Amino acid sequence: MTGRTNPTRSIIIVGGGASGVVLAAHLLKSPNPDLRVTLIEKRPHFGQGIAYSTLLSAHVLNVSAAGMSAYADDPGNFWRWLLERGLATPEQAPVYAPRSLYARYLKELLDDLETRERETGRLRLIREESLSITPTASGVEVALANGTSVVAHLAVLATGHDEQPAQGHAIRMGSEADTALDPDSRILVLGTGLSMVDAFLSLEQRGHRGDIIAVSRRGLLPSPHRKGNPIKLDVADIPLGTQLSYFVGWFRDLIRQNQKAGVDWRDVVDGLRPFNQKIWQNWPASAKRRFVEHTKAWWDIHRHRMAPEVYARVTEAVQSGRIRPLAGRVVGVTPGDGFAVEVQSRHTQRLETFGVARIYDCSGIVRDISTSSNSVVRSLVDRGLARPDPLRIGLDVSANCEIIAADGTVSRKILAVGPLTRGTFFEIDAIPDIRVQCARLSKRLLG
Repeated sequence: MTGRTNPTRSIIIVGGGASGVVLAAHLLKSPNPDLRVTLIEKRPHFGQGIAYSTLLSAHVLNVSAAGMSAYADDPGNFWRWLLERGLATPEQAPVYAPRSLYARYLKELLDDLETRERETGRLRLIREESLSITPTASGVEVALANGTSVVAHLAVLATGHDEQPAQGHAIRMGSEADTALDPDSRILVLGTGLSMVDAFLSLEQRGHRGDIIAVSRRGLLPSPHRKGNPIKLDVADIPLGTQLSYFVGWFRDLIRQNQKAGVDWRDVVDGLRPFNQKIWQNWPASAKRRFVEHTKAWWDIHRHRMAPEVYARVTEAVQSGRIRPLAGRVVGVTPGDGFAVEVQSRHTQRLETFGVARIYDCSGIVRDISTSSNSVVRSLVDRGLARPDPLRIGLDVSANCEIIAADGTVSRKILAVGPLTRGTFFEIDAIPDIRVQCARLSKRLLG
């Protein structure tokens, strides 16, 4: 938005989950009395989305409460919120709060904004599905499923994560097809990451006792968090713009050197975090592609970790044989009394057949944004107003979050924040990164 001379006065945020609420909160810090923010969400409740709609207390945040403030300039906001309500004590830190509590935090934050802005009229909340965004001569028009539309100077997409459609005979945990099960039946889960962990915790809550076979390409489970202190790095220390093999070698050496000095590898991974987006943006396209295809799985289990108490439960289940992680792929599924599932081992190529009562797809988020189930995203791509990024993991956006059309035109009227912008920012899935992005975008939009 460099060169913007007239501050934007009316902004529509499409998506009222965590990203949308955080952006609205940053925008409404502006004292501009003419500002108008419209937040549109198709779900019954704002601030939840996929991540925070769970009511299960065992589904906790994967980032400690100290890092989950909605505000970039007030990192302790959520932690204070917990303390003020007696939901945590200072002695407990670090705390990995239930995700349902974080949804409550965002709801209260939005309620406070709505109360504060009631007289000014600067905030409008709409509970409806958005179908499309169309640029107009003076701004944008967002068409809604109820047949009405909303107009503004610009629109920001904040639709968050979009789950991969369930594969074959698999179903999604919590979907209509997820009916009652024999508590002793064997289950197969596609995926071994944090979504699989959520599924395991949900099954336990239901009283399920049967074995869980978890299959993924590498069979890797996320690592646990531990209390520590991230190492201090300077951007000059980091080999930006190199090929992936060189960077990986440098990073492994950095971990080894620090471990020899008694530093936990987590403190090295976390010390790199402030530079992750810059590292990604300086890689050549070939390095980005190889990272996604070959290195990301290893990065994810070290970077996106489990809360210690969750890790303890998962470890006990693995050691007792309740959870069996397998590195391989499903090569055949035969329905019958349940399913006969044929799995080929990644390491030995050996085939093994399992009889299971149900298959859950926990393979995670959409890998090709053009297959998104989100109406607005699909409409923009279909009409050429937006295009997938080169890796197709999100929408193509500029460094200023502006959507890039199929012909390469950078939009001044349609922008995006959060996970939709992964192709440009990569590390943009967690609140600590999203809030910084929202703070920067707010300042840019409001002059």
